[in-house]
Amino acid sequence: MGDGFGLVCLELSCGSVFTGFSLKPFGGTGFIDAPSRTGSLRGPYSTMHEKKLPGVDIFVCTADPTIEPPIMVINTVLSVMAYDYPQHKLSVYLSDDGGSDLTFFALLEASKFAKHWIPYCKKFDVEPRSPAAYFRSLTPDQEDANLAKDLAIIKACFSHFKINYTRTWRTALKTLPSSAESQMKKGQNIKDSLNGTQILLAVTMTPLFKYASILLDGRDPKSTDVAGCTLPTLVYLAREKRPHHFHNFKAGAMNALIRVSSKISNGQIILNVDCDMYSNNSKSIRDTLCFLLDEEKGDDIAYVQFPQNFENVTKNEIYGASLRVINEVEFHGLDGYGGPLYIGSGCFHRRDILSGRKFGEECKKEERREDGNKLKSIFELEETSKALASCTYEENTQWGNEIGLKYGCPVEDVVTGLSIQSQGWKSVYFNPARKAFLGVAPNTLPQTLVQHKRWSEGDFQILLSKYSPAWYAYKKISLGLQLGYCTYCLWAPNCLAILYYLIVPSLYLLKGIPLFPQISSPWLVPFAYVIIAKYTYSLAEFLWSGGSVLGWWNEQRIWLYKRASAYLFAFIDTILNKLGFSNSAFIITAKVADEDVSQRYEKEIMEFGTSSPMFTVLAVLALLNLYCLSGVVMDAVVKKSVAQVCWTMFPQILLSAVLVTINLPLFQGLFLRKDKGKMPSSLAVKSAAFALFSFTFFTILH
Repeated sequence: MGDGFGLVCLELSCGSVFTGFSLKPFGGTGFIDAPSRTGSLRGPYSTMHEKKLPGVDIFVCTADPTIEPPIMVINTVLSVMAYDYPQHKLSVYLSDDGGSDLTFFALLEASKFAKHWIPYCKKFDVEPRSPAAYFRSLTPDQEDANLAKDLAIIKACFSHFKINYTRTWRTALKTLPSSAESQMKKGQNIKDSLNGTQILLAVTMTPLFKYASILLDGRDPKSTDVAGCTLPTLVYLAREKRPHHFHNFKAGAMNALIRVSSKISNGQIILNVDCDMYSNNSKSIRDTLCFLLDEEKGDDIAYVQFPQNFENVTKNEIYGASLRVINEVEFHGLDGYGGPLYIGSGCFHRRDILSGRKFGEECKKEERREDGNKLKSIFELEETSKALASCTYEENTQWGNEIGLKYGCPVEDVVTGLSIQSQGWKSVYFNPARKAFLGVAPNTLPQTLVQHKRWSEGDFQILLSKYSPAWYAYKKISLGLQLGYCTYCLWAPNCLAILYYLIVPSLYLLKGIPLFPQISSPWLVPFAYVIIAKYTYSLAEFLWSGGSVLGWWNEQRIWLYKRASAYLFAFIDTILNKLGFSNSAFIITAKVADEDVSQRYEKEIMEFGTSSPMFTVLAVLALLNLYCLSGVVMDAVVKKSVAQVCWTMFPQILLSAVLVTINLPLFQGLFLRKDKGKMPSSLAVKSAAFALFSFTFFTILH
């Protein structure tokens, strides 16, 4: 049986999926040579033609103040307000889908602090321009005499900003009258005056609430910083959400922002960032324009995508959250085939393309902000924005279909990018030495698995939808890019091959039935080649991308966990969704953690902590392999047939041994650890019993 040709072919076909041999994209140098273009807008061109630079609208989206703290959101907003770009051409929009008064108050206080922060950034050319990140990055040797005085002042301003924000929030709660509370329940807008500043009191999580507020108006000559320079426009938006109107998650928020911004600033370029992804490079806009304004190929480029990088990744990446190989290898390969995927954050778009302009159509002259809105007051613009943010505005329109981001998929960004590229547009991937954006990576295993479940489920839904890269994009994009999309869309069904290798070889090892060729068989050579070539290449790729050997080992563990749990549930949920038994959900990854969780994360101790069905699956599979390997070893020792077992069953023994070794942190969480990050005792007992039952049942059955 070990030498059967048909079985060998089956094993190799599954093995290619298990070991990761996939349609990984390889490409050339990209659509436009990035190093040769960047820098041109930092020199004479930017000075001579600054008046001709396009307006840029920046969208920051948040949805829940409990897992996306307003202070973190505001640091992101301040970082993009301080870009090295003409301030009167910048407009920043915060979309608050949670309708949180906490977030609004924070933004209001940030609008005051920005008057000090932006001129400070320009004066000393600081990086990064997120206040919290900048203060963390300072070292004593950086605080020279010239900087010391201004640094002390700006630190005091930042402290005052945080104190004022907290005080304003508490005062607002105390001054909220009962009549206002009743109006809030009716969904009415209430404004009151507190300490001479207009404060919104009714920004609560009521589904009927909608509000747009222009906190800083870039058209106003009086809207200046302490140095007398114009400030960017700053807008807060809480769109209307009703229980019986599907709001389409982040895609709906983005489309509302596109409509609202078109009436306020109408920037030709749109940048969208997640609320935790602060700007780490103030030159990013100018770098982007090197592509979009390129005289030869710029007109064909729809968007420029920067990688997602994270500031809280540990040295050895316990959860593989850095996306290192995707950022440093795979997306560069896709760039050579016509451009990367749109990944939902850190992406610069052309407004007219998101608004429905087709490839080959002439670009209509954009209505300038100063021409279109010069005579409109803030009140008029806010009232117009409320209508555009209504939950009924999109009814009987092409929004979510032909206009804006696509609806109907948890990964609206990927399907939107695919649709744009299928029209003929190109995209560019730019990965500069100084990272453009830094965010917060998941710091627990549950967060990591939930995030990848959403990604893989959304990608698999795209594969089964009318926008499938297999047929929708056929002959519309290059074959290499088409296969690249399919690689990610096949993440979820990849779980089937993984489950085969986690269950079947170990159980048959227990019964002494070889599924792989013996050591003496020539059929072992293909298996050995696939395994050695794959993992040698994988390790070299990871090290070349800046990782460590231990980081690569952790990456393999998370690779296994994702496919055995997150991708499995994503596969099941997608099938149920297609059969009409369930609906898609958009789960936000938490951006905060308890202090003890953070400490364990920094020590690279795996965090379990909760009872999850995903953990049950992982624990049962790990224990099943442990039982089978232990049973075979004990049986071989008792029968004194160790050499014979190794000779005939070596590939299966090796596979089970590797699986047991890679699961050591899971075994520690099940039985050895006493901290709060361990597996719950009930889950440990349940998993051990189920694995033992499966082990015993298979033994008796055969």
